[in-house]
Amino acid sequence: MAWSIAQVARMSKVTSRTLRHYDSIGLLEPAWIGGNGYRYYEQEQLLKLQQILLLRDLGLGLDTVAEVLDGRHSTVAVLRNHARRLTKEQERLVRLAKTVTRTIEKLEGGYRMKMEELFDGFDPDRQARYEAELVERYGDQAQEHIDEGKRRMQGWSKSDADGFMAEWRSIYQAYAGLFDAGVAVDAPEALDVTDRHFRWLSLSWTPNRESYTGLGQLYVDAPEFKTQFDAHAEGFGEYVRDAIAAYAQARL
Repeated sequence: MAWSIAQVARMSKVTSRTLRHYDSIGLLEPAWIGGNGYRYYEQEQLLKLQQILLLRDLGLGLDTVAEVLDGRHSTVAVLRNHARRLTKEQERLVRLAKTVTRTIEKLEGGYRMKMEELFDGFDPDRQARYEAELVERYGDQAQEHIDEGKRRMQGWSKSDADGFMAEWRSIYQAYAGLFDAGVAVDAPEALDVTDRHFRWLSLSWTPNRESYTGLGQLYVDAPEFKTQFDAHAEGFGEYVRDAIAAYAQARL
């Protein structure tokens, strides 16, 4: 017995777009494709989809899921490592929650907070990893961009930083709307949103064509970024990456 992609989407609560994405990256290929171009799935594929969804619910990225499914890593070993990362992240979030609570108390006048406590629980190692990866990929030029960004942001107030992050959230939603509507990455609407992203980024550092394209690739390669984009939909990070590459080619 076989089920169409629409039937599988209804049964599994996974969108047809996600199933097509799983096929495109070789994670879950259909049993066969009909003469009409429709994908059809049999019991073997449904069982594999169930396993994929279980591993995704446990917080594993698609690359790791693929490694488990093809036997490169045992499920127990992967989950053990993942559990350790979650424990560390849980500890960091507890510190961060305390920091936010103390900040509220300070703003309300009930707690005399040292200014350095404002940043307790934030992850400087994560920022350092991003910087190191950019320098490794693009050399001294990337380091110049990073140093430029730090100089520009040194004098920012909390209001400046809050506005910067609010604009990023707005850009993220604009990209999500384009992605959901199926707008091509090089369409005028997509180029306009990416121009907004480029101008936002230029508040901290000004990339050229190569480094801007590299940042788009980092959105897909770095697990922290990839998770943020995957929270909206599978393939969303790749969409933003491709939109950035199209903009860089057309306008930089």
